[in-house]
Amino acid sequence: MRCVVFDLDGTLADTSLDLLAAANAALPRAVLGPQDALTAFHGGRAMLRLGFTRLGMDWSEADVDAGYPVLLEAYRAGIATHTRLYPGAMEAVEALKAGGFAVSVCTNKPEALAELLLAELGVRGAFGALVGADTFPVRKPDPVPYRAAVERAGGVVGRSMLVGDTETDAKTGVAAGVPVVLVTFGPEGAGVSRFRPAALLDRFEDLPGLAGRLLT
Repeated sequence: MRCVVFDLDGTLADTSLDLLAAANAALPRAVLGPQDALTAFHGGRAMLRLGFTRLGMDWSEADVDAGYPVLLEAYRAGIATHTRLYPGAMEAVEALKAGGFAVSVCTNKPEALAELLLAELGVRGAFGALVGADTFPVRKPDPVPYRAAVERAGGVVGRSMLVGDTETDAKTGVAAGVPVVLVTFGPEGAGVSRFRPAALLDRFEDLPGLAGRLLT
């Protein structure tokens, strides 16, 4: 079966405001804002590094390690406060399923948090599988999580594709030998074209047709 795998943060949903709020809770004072959405989509540790640097602190990776559990707990407590699915995301998912595609999620968010977020948004049941950052000892761009996300949803890796928003997703596609589509409605916009994806996606409405062409 053909399969479309989705990244979560910055692809299916704009999670940036809740991620930044959690990072601010783990910093001595709030210094991160909406302008830092791109950093938010690169993960909790990236946000903490930016925050410490912006505060002018003499920080080390030990400080990042110490702040990370605090960030995770704050994020868990407010995981869907401001997070919203991108327009048309679930309509595209349902159209893909109606067209005979399997659909799943492969994210570098910890699995339990990804499960919680999709449940809070009311869409977990739409996806045949979910693989997170800690499901395996490795994470994207290693191909192992991606392959599992395809196979657990009933798909075939050789007939699958990834929809994402970052260089990590582009590298995952290369590692797994599958086409990658990068969305242009994230903080980088069309700048993601420099990662040389198989295609760019400006709106979810176009995804079912694009998937049909890429996975003939």
